[in-house]
Parts: sequence; structure tokens; C-alpha cells
Amino acid sequence: MFKKILIANRGEIAVRIIRAARELGIETVAVYSTEDKDSLHVKLADEAICIGPAEATKSYLHLFNIAQAIANSRCDAVHPGYGFLSENPSFVRVCKDLGVKFIGPDAETMERLADKSTVKAILDENGIPTVPGSKGSIEDEDALIKIANDIGYPVLLKAAWGGGGRGMRVVRSKEELIDAFRSAKLEAKASFGKDDIYLEKFIEHPRHIEVQILADEYGNVVHIGERDCTLQRRHQKLLEESPSPVLKEATRKRLHETAVEAAKILGYKNAGTLEFLFDGEEFYFIEINTRIQVEHPVSEMVYGVDLIKEQIKVAAGRELDLLQVGLSPKFHVIECRINAEDPVKFYPSPGRITNLYLPGGPGVRVDTAIGCNSNVSPYYDSMIAKLIVRGSDREEARKRMLRCLNEFIIEGIKTNIDFFKKLLTTSDFINNNYDTNFIDREFLSG
Repeated sequence: MFKKILIANRGEIAVRIIRAARELGIETVAVYSTEDKDSLHVKLADEAICIGPAEATKSYLHLFNIAQAIANSRCDAVHPGYGFLSENPSFVRVCKDLGVKFIGPDAETMERLADKSTVKAILDENGIPTVPGSKGSIEDEDALIKIANDIGYPVLLKAAWGGGGRGMRVVRSKEELIDAFRSAKLEAKASFGKDDIYLEKFIEHPRHIEVQILADEYGNVVHIGERDCTLQRRHQKLLEESPSPVLKEATRKRLHETAVEAAKILGYKNAGTLEFLFDGEEFYFIEINTRIQVEHPVSEMVYGVDLIKEQIKVAAGRELDLLQVGLSPKFHVIECRINAEDPVKFYPSPGRITNLYLPGGPGVRVDTAIGCNSNVSPYYDSMIAKLIVRGSDREEARKRMLRCLNEFIIEGIKTNIDFFKKLLTTSDFINNNYDTNFIDREFLSG
């Protein structure tokens, strides 16, 4: 087992990793920007190293500064968390050159799986259901028109190397296609450095469902169930739950088996997430995420598995001690991402927290790094906490979440807590009648 892990991240995920490492008897090293010098992850770690000023490009995204911290700390492993450098193959190679283990897939796997269009083509050839579309990136506009005509409108243009809705366009007619293609390429180039675009059939009212997997170096792969991530704002997830309330048991079993098979085909190692769209009858693979997800606590609470500990053990060369036959869902779990933002317009709301009360009680978990007098910085993501609750069924989990949202007090900044109160009391949420565009349509259309 590792003796010391450096955590190349900040905020609640850094705190989460420190806690898991400590329970495994592993020392931890925090890195921090000058903006984060008083942060919780800095206080909890055994050591802390400053890596630069507030701007992420000069600190948490600065390869040289983090490489220096790795070398100076004499750690033997690095956990990237999510975001920042977590899916950067160059960072994985830096870790290898420094003789430390990157807790995640190797650089070659990460590069291979970053090209969504190529991954889709590989899985399609191996019988994994994918959304009908182009076989890889589209090279020219004549090919684009032919593929779109063959599939039928509406279609979806997507950046092959991206995410978060950037480089993505819904096209409903031939007349819109070329302009949308050109603008998507420009946005993809600006956002990801590559302008590769591929095309898929646009599913009008999909659910977004992902499957958590764990894979070791010995060919063992298990799934830790699925998470329904349908409730999103502008392609950014806001609420996740598990088990998905739209899946029948036969479909759920087939989805899990498909995800495990796809992970084996792709030769994946460590923790990963395979994402699917579900149209009410059939599911379609869309991408694989080569890191731990923000919403990993949902699966942990449903199945009673510590995914961060499992990541660390697999990276240390241990064989998975989890057997699929022993993994079964025990609860229904809902997670709300608490963001520092205007609850109506969803603009970021940085500032100092003047009063804080965290909810508690049976079946409640709050993953956060904030405290009273914490400064919420404008330099980083606006998510400040994850509120996760479990219930014996979906309705108990929903009512518990509402109770916790009413207990959750954050003063000094604006948050989206009131938004979630409204969302969880809508008839559409209660009756499980929504798709990925629900929030944009019902809360943002005005």
C-alpha cells in the first residue's frame, strides 16, 4: 500500500480523499493556491504545499508547479480527484516520469478514450448499443449532409474531445446544418484545442443514466449500479439519484452487464463511469469518464462501498475484493449539488459565508469543505457542497431531502437551495415525468 498520497485538487473532493487515505493509514499532502491557504483540505492534510496564485491556470492547472510539489513531497502516489488535471494524459506522464503512481488509468488509455467518436465506433463494432450516427469524426461538409440525411432530422453535433455542452448543437433541418457545424467546430477548437465534430441522431426526450464501474489490473470488472443524472441545467448535472426510477429490472440488469462488457472491451482500469441515454425503451452508450465523478457518493450510499478507497487499492496493485454477487442496492439515494449562485438567474455568487448550519440525522451525508467564515472564491467552480440522503424508497428519500434542504442554512452568499425545494415539490419530479431538458424548459425558458 502507498505511504503518502498527494492530492492534486481542492475543496470537498480533496477533503474526501484525505479522509479515505487516513482510514487506510496513508499520509496525505495537500496542494493549494494562495486563495486557498486557509481551506479545510489544507488544515486536514499531513502536509501542504503552495503551488501558485489564485488563478487555476497558475496553480491547480499548472503542471510544472504541481510536478515540483510532487517531487518535494516525496509522495508515492497522486490522486487527481475530478476536474482540473484529472483527465490530462500529460499529467499522468509527469507522474510516471517522477516515479509516482497516478490513481486512475494510464496516459495511453486516457488518450484513447478521450476521443468520444472513436470509442463509440469501437463499441459499435463489438455490439454495444450506441446512438446512431457517424463512424468517427466528420471530415467534410458533403459527408455531413449525407450522414444527416441518412439518419434523419433532428440530429446532434458533438465535439469529439469535449464535454459540458460545449461544441454541441441540435440541428432540426438541412438548412441549419452547415452553419451549426461550422460554429460547433469553432467552439470545440476554442474550448478543447481540437475541432473534431461527430454527429448523432438527436433523442428528443432522453434520460441520462450512467453506470459506475471498478476494474483492477487482473481483468476483474464490477459495476456499482447506475445513477440517473437526467436533471441538468445547460448540460450540467444538478441532481442525481439511484436506482434510476425509470428502469425495469430486466433493462437495469442488461444495462449493468453492457457497461461491464464495454469496460472490458476498452481495457479500462480503476474507477470509471459509462454514460448512456435512455429513450424509454432502449439505452445507448455515449461516453466514458476516466475519473471519479462528482456524484460518486450516490453509489457509495446505495451499495455501501467506499469508491475512493477502492480506487487507491486498485492503483496500489491489489486485486478487487468486491464480488458482483455480493453487491446489491440497499437504499434509494438522492444527491443535490449545492452551488453558490443566484437561485433565479444561476449567476455565481462568491463571497464570505457569515452563518452556516449543515443538516443531519439518519441517512444524511454532506460532502463539503466550507465552514462559517469560509470565503467562496470567484476563481473556481461554484459548487460548495453535496447533500446526499438515503431512504428505504424514492419517496422517503425525497421527503428526507426536503427536510434537509429546509435545515440547510447558508448566509452571506446566495445559493440554489430554494431552487431544489421547488424542484422536489413539482408534480413532474414526484411522478418521475422529466427529461434532460426539463430544468431548461421549466425553470429557464422565461
